[in-house]
Amino acid sequence: MTAPVTTSEQQEMSMAGSRALLGRASQVVPGGVHSGRRKLEPPLCVRRASGAYVEDIDGNSFIDYHAAYGAILLGHSYPRVVERVAQAIRERVLFAVGTTESEAALAEKLVQHIPSFERVLFCGSGSEASMYAVRLARAVTGRQKVLKFQGCYNGFHDYVLRGDLTNRPTQGSGIEASANLVRYDSAGIFMPALAETLVCRYNDLDDVTRAVDDNHGQVAIVIVEPIMHNSMTIVPKPGFLEGLRAICDRDGIVLVFDEVITGFRHGLGGYQAIANVTPDLTCLGKALGTGFPIAALGGRRDLMERFTTTDEGDVWYGGSYNANEVGVSAALANIEVLETEPVHEHMYRLGDRMRNGLQRLAEEAGIPHVVVGFGGIFVMGFLEPPLETYEDYLRNDLDLFLTYRRELIKRGIFEMPENVGRNHISYSHTDADVDRTLEAARQALRAALDRRSRQPSERSS
Repeated sequence: MTAPVTTSEQQEMSMAGSRALLGRASQVVPGGVHSGRRKLEPPLCVRRASGAYVEDIDGNSFIDYHAAYGAILLGHSYPRVVERVAQAIRERVLFAVGTTESEAALAEKLVQHIPSFERVLFCGSGSEASMYAVRLARAVTGRQKVLKFQGCYNGFHDYVLRGDLTNRPTQGSGIEASANLVRYDSAGIFMPALAETLVCRYNDLDDVTRAVDDNHGQVAIVIVEPIMHNSMTIVPKPGFLEGLRAICDRDGIVLVFDEVITGFRHGLGGYQAIANVTPDLTCLGKALGTGFPIAALGGRRDLMERFTTTDEGDVWYGGSYNANEVGVSAALANIEVLETEPVHEHMYRLGDRMRNGLQRLAEEAGIPHVVVGFGGIFVMGFLEPPLETYEDYLRNDLDLFLTYRRELIKRGIFEMPENVGRNHISYSHTDADVDRTLEAARQALRAALDRRSRQPSERSS
């Protein structure tokens, strides 16, 4: 596959095929999609992808920065990874007994690279990893309460699906702690579980200290995204992660870094190696398999050996598809590329180019904006700076943001049109892709602002 032929002009593209396929799927699949945030406007159903590019079933091609919410690290169907998986599955896929040489090799690699890993177990998704982390923390501390952060997404299970992505206040209500702590993000959550979950403000150690002191001796676990990538991108203030480590040490709380997004995307050692703060447990997923399904939970030996995978363990751990050969081989090939090629240097350099270019475009347009990110992740939001808290994130001009993203799609650039909206540069993206994207961004931003300026007159007519 090649990049879109033109990205500087609006493309005439039909998405009739995507609409038809979604309609067909909706006859047998609720909503036509298999995860709650995959349905969008305009619709996009992908037929194939390679490297940095995706092609929909109508034949439209796009430079892809969605990257399956960051799971694609090296690129779509990266040859070295696909070849390794294809070779492996001719002999083995799943046994669910004992272990395999490749499982042991991957575990050794993770213990080698991730500072917090003395022992590691594999599972199927980041949500499973965080679920097991909560269970383990409760077992080793004898406590029940979970402390997480507003704007951080830590998985789909009841214990952490609170105060997350869609937790916006009602119109005009402001952002008050009492409102934050009673909102949750799904019907059907087990209310007693919800009652044991505390939500604090990211980057606010005083808030964490108050919550821990108010629930003295009851908090089992503090779980945090070390960079809050699920609210655009909010980086930790100096001392924040160190402060969490100190609070957990003081009160005997298990500190968990949710590195499902940051792990391997920002470095072989995860963000914990960059920040030089070591948690007790770490959740990995997404980029670990660069598109193939695998996740992991790892950490201190004394904690991890409480799982029932050991003879003396009393914390249940299981899963038929854990450590399946598809995911294990993909992760091994991925890590070998990361060890031997300048993957992170490449993504960091292109990320800097992209953020600097978007900053110039927004300044030229004279609009309120922030351009944020880390490494190969970038986001341009439409709000007055700074972007340091979840409350800041809520000030983003959502209408302009979504219109801009949809204008990008018309020009062959795919950035997910939703308010979370982070974008991911892969190892397969090139300088030429960044150049095309910035030119398309200039055109898309102009079109979005023009459309907004016409809206009052359109409504009055």
